[in-house]
Amino acid sequence: MKDLIKGAYDLHVHSAPDVLPRKMDDIEMVQRIIDAGMAGYAIKSHYFCTAERAALINKMYPNCHALGAITLNSSVGGVNPTAVEMAARAGAKIVWFPTCDSEYELSHVFNGDPNKKLPYWAQIIIQLKEDGIHTPTIKLLNENGKLKDEVYDVIDVIAKNNIILATSHSSHEETFALVKAAHERKVEKIIITHVDFPTTFYTIDEQKELAKYGAYMEHCYTTYATGKIDFSVTLEQIKALGADKVILSTDLGQKTAVYPDEGLLDFATRLYENGFSEGEIRKMTVDNPSVLVG
Repeated sequence: MKDLIKGAYDLHVHSAPDVLPRKMDDIEMVQRIIDAGMAGYAIKSHYFCTAERAALINKMYPNCHALGAITLNSSVGGVNPTAVEMAARAGAKIVWFPTCDSEYELSHVFNGDPNKKLPYWAQIIIQLKEDGIHTPTIKLLNENGKLKDEVYDVIDVIAKNNIILATSHSSHEETFALVKAAHERKVEKIIITHVDFPTTFYTIDEQKELAKYGAYMEHCYTTYATGKIDFSVTLEQIKALGADKVILSTDLGQKTAVYPDEGLLDFATRLYENGFSEGEIRKMTVDNPSVLVG
């Protein structure tokens, strides 16, 4: 089964150093990537640009292709074209739109339910609030329901540098407006982030509509592995879209979870056991990610 992820990329890995406790640092992650026969991984931080880390990794470990990224939360000034420009010049390959500071996401996370299980990063939000540190929430649309000017500026930086736009924890209204504008402005690499995640859940019809703009649907191991969605739903969505429009990632790095390479292999194996061919799985783990990072 290990051949299912040979040459694969995991484009959604939370490794250390980070302000959140992580299962592994980049050095350990690189060794696991090499031992698994994978091609590389993308370093996702909710708070910092990781392009510099990726550059050092790639110099030290030529057998692993690490990709740096930036996530447009408050710690980098939100939807900040200058931060994206600098990240691109430093070699970043992915721009994630807001995650933990997305107004839409936070309205679901802190919805007043005292029994709600909070995401891993929520502890940082709570700590900052307790320390009296204000972190503005971020939305992509203005009061007229149109994309804000700075969103267009960021899109243009992404297009100019031919890097990946990931929709992250945006609302459906934000995502559709963002993807349409990105397509119009010649962004060639778009990922719809964890499409079966509860707060960003897209129906099959919505995914097919987004795919018309050249976007890939990302399915993450943690979504079903942590019980956020039943695996049968993940399976149904991937079958409906087809391997050509899907990438498999893990969203792993949490201390209590498995390692990303283990999660990706488990994901691939489960799909194989549920009728997907080796070629289809490698399309989602190797071929499609390779197109995006190329």
